[in-house]
Amino acid sequence: MTQQTNKVALVTGASRGIGAAIAERLAADGFTVVVNYAGSQAAAEALVRKIEDKGGKAIAARADIADPAAVARLFDTAEAAFGSVDVLVNNAGIMALSPVGDTDDENFDRQVSINLKGSFNTLREAARRMRDGGRIINLSSSVVGLLQPGYGVYAATKAAIEALTSVMAKEMRGRHITVNAVAPGPVGTELFLNGKPQELVERIAKAAPLERLGEPDDIAATVAFLAGPDGAWINGQTLRSNGGII
Repeated sequence: MTQQTNKVALVTGASRGIGAAIAERLAADGFTVVVNYAGSQAAAEALVRKIEDKGGKAIAARADIADPAAVARLFDTAEAAFGSVDVLVNNAGIMALSPVGDTDDENFDRQVSINLKGSFNTLREAARRMRDGGRIINLSSSVVGLLQPGYGVYAATKAAIEALTSVMAKEMRGRHITVNAVAPGPVGTELFLNGKPQELVERIAKAAPLERLGEPDDIAATVAFLAGPDGAWINGQTLRSNGGII
């Protein structure tokens, strides 16, 4: 474990996939982790047990990040258990693809409410309640650069996240809080692989010069860098953790 043994990291959407890998990595690095989930209680509690079995410290905390009151309670839970929050990782998000002309209001509203408003809700609480010297790490996506057909609404929410990241980095002046974003490319999670034919998966995997899909641990390593001592001078940036796909 590293020297960050008294610091607390809150990871949203941490019950599975990239979020779970981030929570595990930060726990291994010595952070106490608040594993946020919306519906997957069993998976979140299993992750907490896995972290504890390896000597780490974690709790599971339910909250729908699209609900401002639930997010306030989430921070209340973290403060009651551990005193405060030192690191916020905004990982929770959804992706529902369709051409702009075929996108219904429900699809648009749901992506905006979770991907954008949800992250805004946690950023607002962090701005008010995070300890000085903290780190905020938002999850964007390399689709903001790729801009493929069908990704319009999703890409728009992630472009907004990158703008919020840059603005908030400036607003934290004087508090030694860094605000950055990580923009993964294609990552071999269940969410990504589900419903895709093997030929398409292989074609996407070959698109990056490193010729493979990302793994959740690749993204977790980037987040851990920003959360750890070596990331202290990185601020207001978006790091594209994508194997060079763009």
